[in-house]
Amino acid sequence: MDQKEIKQLVARRAVDTLVHSDMKLGLGTGSTAIPAVHYIGELMQQGKLKNIMVVPTSFQTMIACEQWGIPLYTLNSKEIGGELDLTIDGADEVDPRNYCTKGGGGALLVEKIVAYASREYAIVVDESKVVEQLGMKFPIPIEVIPEARIPVQRALESLGAEVTLREAVRKAGPVITEHANLLLDIRFSAPIDPAEMENRINQIPGVVENGLFTRKRPQVFIGRSDGTVITRT
Repeated sequence: MDQKEIKQLVARRAVDTLVHSDMKLGLGTGSTAIPAVHYIGELMQQGKLKNIMVVPTSFQTMIACEQWGIPLYTLNSKEIGGELDLTIDGADEVDPRNYCTKGGGGALLVEKIVAYASREYAIVVDESKVVEQLGMKFPIPIEVIPEARIPVQRALESLGAEVTLREAVRKAGPVITEHANLLLDIRFSAPIDPAEMENRINQIPGVVENGLFTRKRPQVFIGRSDGTVITRT
């Protein structure tokens, strides 16, 4: 199977396993999470899922939900009440403890808010995202208030990180997040303790959020090229 087929397979497996009618559901961002949105939309149109209330984590997810007629809410909506039954999302890296790095698509702030407001949490990835150590291969994103860019960069470097300001691809200048902040991407040359580092980074003044997800360890669905899906709890 190619990577696109693997992502569709693993997203469908997670939905079939975890999603049922009458759920308050968080839906994530990115190339593995969006197939889950499409599949949920298909099941709703077929009448196999009913009364699903969705909180999207980005404009990308919101637009995908609109295309499928999926009802949209926020965590502040009266019907949601700040709590979700389940969030399904992708990840950039997953380590053996099911700690994750997220935010390659720039939506880490709302992704973390939604994930940590959920009773259950599921991550869908292809096997290329499984690593032994976070932050050494794929960068960990840090969302930063623009005025704090240099102080935060220096503080991150003091933690042993190599820091890069994320530049836009089809726009001149840096990436601007959906909350008008900047993204610093960091890598480490030596292994880190992700749980400790998540807390230490968020103590730096000017940091809005970082892409280490350790406080709520998810059920992880891993799609493989041979057409199988491994589930890790």
